[in-house]
Amino acid sequence: MDTLIKDKILAVTRQGRTRAESTDWFRVTVGLYYLAGLMTKEAIDFKTVDRDFNRFIYHTIGGGHTITSILQFMSGQRVLPIVQSERYMAAFTSTCTDVPADSIPFLLELNLGVAKNISKLDVAGPLHDWLEAQKLAQKTRDGGAAAEGI
Repeated sequence: MDTLIKDKILAVTRQGRTRAESTDWFRVTVGLYYLAGLMTKEAIDFKTVDRDFNRFIYHTIGGGHTITSILQFMSGQRVLPIVQSERYMAAFTSTCTDVPADSIPFLLELNLGVAKNISKLDVAGPLHDWLEAQKLAQKTRDGGAAAEGI
């Protein structure tokens, strides 16, 4: 996690109107960068990556927050108001150009799939429904079949 990524995350975070909103925007932005970073053919040293993210998270929003808690946050319905917020999406897309906005549903589905595999719980719920709606909308835009999901 380099300084440029940290600066971008903090720039999005600062655009939140309240402390709670800023914290949620921080969580989602960090989580999206983390998940986007997994999309590589190179070997990932998760111990190092997680340590770097956890250190940044701790220094920014304090103890009790880790990359694991952020990914848990992003696997539930509390992520929806953020990714559906026009203000958040405008801030994210203008600042974090290295994580394409159209990859967000895929990254959230990836995270939800991992959560399902770990917990063995059903993923049905508002986030899953939103992801399905996003795939249907993409299918309609592309004129083809929606990709199979979780």
